[in-house]
Amino acid sequence: MSHFKGYIFDLDGTVYLGENAIPGAPETIANLRERGCGVVFLSNKPLQPREVYAEKLTRLGIPASPDDVINSSLVLARYLAREMAGARVFVIGEGPLLDEMAAAGLTICENPNKIEVVIASFDRTFDYRKLNIGYQALRLGARFFATNADRTCPVEGGQIPDAAAVIGALEGCSGHKVELVAGKPSAMIVEMVLEQLGLPTSECLMVGDRLETDILMGVQAGMSTALVLTGVTRPEALLHSPVQPDFVLDSIVEVSNLHPPDPDRPESNREY
Repeated sequence: MSHFKGYIFDLDGTVYLGENAIPGAPETIANLRERGCGVVFLSNKPLQPREVYAEKLTRLGIPASPDDVINSSLVLARYLAREMAGARVFVIGEGPLLDEMAAAGLTICENPNKIEVVIASFDRTFDYRKLNIGYQALRLGARFFATNADRTCPVEGGQIPDAAAVIGALEGCSGHKVELVAGKPSAMIVEMVLEQLGLPTSECLMVGDRLETDILMGVQAGMSTALVLTGVTRPEALLHSPVQPDFVLDSIVEVSNLHPPDPDRPESNREY
């Protein structure tokens, strides 16, 4: 039985945790590449440009170029550049996200009367001033987008609040619901990943540590999915989750031996 031809790896909690690679991750990814498999790294975190993620992977023993990495800020920037070229956007996010939007030809704006799109994101500098600008703009008719909707971000020693906290604050005061989320599990990010790999979903494996983003994205796209237990999700979460992976793994190291499911036995490949 053949192995998968394309592997899509989440980063935080899957390939690395903080400043340390998950044990065995560099060797596993090197082995997949030696087989000729396509490898793409996928992150919902919009805190750094792709170049920085590539440099970090390389530093951790996983050689990577910016083209190997797709993150939510890139997906949203490209979408806005295509669908709302030059739009005035208010970004609740950190510097690299603002730079990404500006590089895409969008206009950064803090005047609620002129803002066309409010962008919610992971922002460790989030404060009342930003909340109020976002609220006023939404009240005046601005559209409401987000890079990602993760509740928390895994870090060494635990988790910290992520973009869902910012989305929740804006939704709570404005009464407006976020209308577009660029990151996992959206179809927008899947489309970019498949274009990068040049493969159909049936030949790809999505590997991640979150049921509600990584695994849901893969399931919705028709990919095989593998949940690793090195990040956010604990085994007991699977007992009541409507989202179920094809494989549950202790870590990324076990990915090398997985095979696409037999189409005549759709449940034959599920492992727990």
